[in-house]
Amino acid sequence: MDDIQKKMMAEGVSSKKPVTGEGNSYPEHVGEREDGIQIFCPEDLLVKNPKTTYGRLIHTTYYSKTCEKERGVNILLPAGYTEEKKYPVLYVLHGIFGDEYSMVGDGKSGIPVTIGNMINNGLAKEMIVVFPYMYASKTQDKCTAIDVENVLAYDNFVNDLAEDLMPFMAEHYSLAEGKENTAVAGFSMGGREALAIGILRPDLFGYVGSIAAAPGLVPGKDWAMEHPGQFREEQLSYKNDTPFLIMVCCGDSDKTVGTFPHSYHKILTKNGVEHIWWEIPGSDHGDPAISSGIYNFVKFLF
Repeated sequence: MDDIQKKMMAEGVSSKKPVTGEGNSYPEHVGEREDGIQIFCPEDLLVKNPKTTYGRLIHTTYYSKTCEKERGVNILLPAGYTEEKKYPVLYVLHGIFGDEYSMVGDGKSGIPVTIGNMINNGLAKEMIVVFPYMYASKTQDKCTAIDVENVLAYDNFVNDLAEDLMPFMAEHYSLAEGKENTAVAGFSMGGREALAIGILRPDLFGYVGSIAAAPGLVPGKDWAMEHPGQFREEQLSYKNDTPFLIMVCCGDSDKTVGTFPHSYHKILTKNGVEHIWWEIPGSDHGDPAISSGIYNFVKFLF
């Protein structure tokens, strides 16, 4: 296994009309852009504040008819969670070789901490955050290589998500219904699958966020393999059912996914799909791209 594979194994909007952006990146500008994007997440949101009460992270399992087995999932309930309220839901997807723990951080920092700080500071609405295991295979429990067969299991996650995990969440937790209350975001392979899920199920997801998306959404070749593509380029479009928000971002020094996220931005632009695009200067495949993507996505949700 080479160094890049080892690295990848560690990965793990108020208006209800589509949100638009100019589609430009401003590497020299670290403040807030006209479209509301702030290139770097504010530092005080990245770490735990002893005066803030944070949500509760629960690990549980659900039965997946898609995979014909029990599957693990981490669920972050907001501070003060009560069955008397209905909460919108954000699903956060990990990278290749990751699992349901890959995106939860170490308890002192990470996505649960950042979102908890944002809710406490009035920068985000209360929400439930779900960290699923994305490798959806009947015959294998984990990804064993970067090849067509293994990648198909990640592509299959949309079925597990829509048919198994989302009904489980609706049955066991107090959720607000409808695409206006449901979001999906992901990093690397999760970023690619978030875009795919947005295309395949715009009836379910009103908000789509993609951070450092992996190759393979459309046909292409990278250092790992020849990708047949989930879609043809012209299929990256919407007819009537369009998400309210689509965000795509990437570090400008990402040596793992290279220019693939930028290529998706260009295809979406060519196909007339309204979305927001930006690059995070100096970021390779990880932070600060992840924290920038999550912060900017979450502040526009619901």
